Amino acid sequence: MRFLSDAQVDEMTKRAHEIRQIMLEMLAMSGGGHFGGSLSVIEILVGLYGSVMQVDPARPDWPDRDRLVLSKGHAGAALCPVLAQFGYFDESLLPTFNKLDSPFGMHPDMHKISGCDMSTGSLGHGLAVGIGMALAGRTDGKDYRVYVVLGDGECDEGSVWEAAMVASHYKLSHLTAIVDRNQVSLDGNTEEIMTLEPLAERWRSFGWNTVEADGHDFRQIYKAIQDAQDVQSRPTVILAHTIKGKGISFMEGKHEYHYANLTGKELDIARTEVGRKVR
Repeated sequence: MRFLSDAQVDEMTKRAHEIRQIMLEMLAMSGGGHFGGSLSVIEILVGLYGSVMQVDPARPDWPDRDRLVLSKGHAGAALCPVLAQFGYFDESLLPTFNKLDSPFGMHPDMHKISGCDMSTGSLGHGLAVGIGMALAGRTDGKDYRVYVVLGDGECDEGSVWEAAMVASHYKLSHLTAIVDRNQVSLDGNTEEIMTLEPLAERWRSFGWNTVEADGHDFRQIYKAIQDAQDVQSRPTVILAHTIKGKGISFMEGKHEYHYANLTGKELDIARTEVGRKVR
């Protein structure tokens, strides 16, 4: 299947909407969290689990499953409700997020969260781990695919580019990296902190098949990933253009909401906005 049906898009749109609602309440109860980069990556994660990845929530350790590494681990506030939505565990556990004895810390822990393939949080390491998974699959004769979701600010890390060279060298066509290109990191605009552009050309120069897509458009995400599966002898990176804080107007594009604690009027406004019906 090369294209998504209207029904599939509608279903994933509703899931993304519900995940925003769940995430807002989850972080409100936890006393704060990484709103901006979690809100920007929701459609990417829903698109992967909802239409692309070969996984089985009833068998989270299935050897032939596709793997996902959320390299930008601070977006665990998006990953946890996504995993719950797709059946890895009951959503009733989510209100414990970042509380004592909860399986859900501020960053994901593979030893505590069903469906989490890698513990992440220290930026710059996820792509190298994904390369290890892809090489292991090749060695074991498996055809599973590995997806690594990176932040654009994370691409300031030299280890990302060392890993990019390795993936290209070993011609890892079963590896797809997705960069959440929201253009805003913890301290401000990415281009002011450390110039990334021309980012597509940088990845191409490292030997990667490079495509760009709207990271909030399920059809574009799906097509980019499907096209990547046709590429032989090199890895693919998708530059997914997104909006930091997507869905909550006063957060959108603002680095101040990379991490925040919403109370009072801000929380009321956010609840109103994420509570709007999906048409």
